[in-house]
Amino acid sequence: MKMKCSICKKSIDTTFLNKILGTHIKDGNGKLHSVCFECQKKFNSKEEILKAIK
Repeated sequence: MKMKCSICKKSIDTTFLNKILGTHIKDGNGKLHSVCFECQKKFNSKEEILKAIK
């Protein structure tokens, strides 16, 4: 299953164990968002990432 970044909409690579090379962020409603490694480097805190998703 290919995952896409919630910010830049690029495809997120996975390891051989199908773990993503990025992170999952949970918003206030409890919904999980996948964020790629490059976007994770751009935005320093969880609050900045959540602002970029909306």
